[in-house]
Amino acid sequence: MVFLKFITIGLLIFSLAACGDKEQNKTTTEETDTQEQTVKTETSSDVPELWEFHDVIYQIWHEAWPEKNTDMLKDLIPEIEAGFAKLEKASLPGILRDKQEDWIKGIQDMAGIIETYKKTAVADEKEALLKAAEDLHSQFEQLVRLIRPVMKEIDLFHQELYMLYHYYMPDYDLQKISASAAELIVRMEPIEKAQLPARLKDKQQVYDQSKTSLREALMQLQQTIKDDAQEVQVVKAIEVIHDKYQLLVGVFE
Repeated sequence: MVFLKFITIGLLIFSLAACGDKEQNKTTTEETDTQEQTVKTETSSDVPELWEFHDVIYQIWHEAWPEKNTDMLKDLIPEIEAGFAKLEKASLPGILRDKQEDWIKGIQDMAGIIETYKKTAVADEKEALLKAAEDLHSQFEQLVRLIRPVMKEIDLFHQELYMLYHYYMPDYDLQKISASAAELIVRMEPIEKAQLPARLKDKQQVYDQSKTSLREALMQLQQTIKDDAQEVQVVKAIEVIHDKYQLLVGVFE
């Protein structure tokens, strides 16, 4: 009986330990999933509220405005207000932090346009209402251009650079910095092969020079890491890459 009692207690302890291990694994998995989701959200150039607002913009620009249907424009005011209320509260993802100031100004400008839209609707000033509708569509497109990546190749490069500059460098995780440096060189290749849009052909020479400078900065970082340089030198090399990247995307502005 005593022997059986010890066996029972042993099994119970083993069971509790197994449950504890499962719970620990579950917690670790959940934490990993959360971290991955955070990174995915921060590195995506997406503002869902802006695309939701496109539904009413589409009705304005492709249905009411071409027909000069001011009654429909008036009827869309509740949808405009509801959509803009969400858009006004929207937060930009981390990767678009450098666009924050322009985004705020764009939202403020849109708020003013919507007020004009509503006032002209109440006053039944048809031509002024049509002009306000046109301005609202134009302002929407400005916000889209502000957050939309200039080229998919550059967007993919920026996603990796964002992690390097805002996470790995501040923590000085040399292993991740080294891996990121290698990945950026890989992601540089499609940028070097990509063709500029026709509207930017006059900037081809400046673009080519910017690409060369960025490539050189990437190779310098990799060499700095291989040379077992001090932290301050590695950080400086990353800062140079970030500056060269800014010059590259500046070609599109």
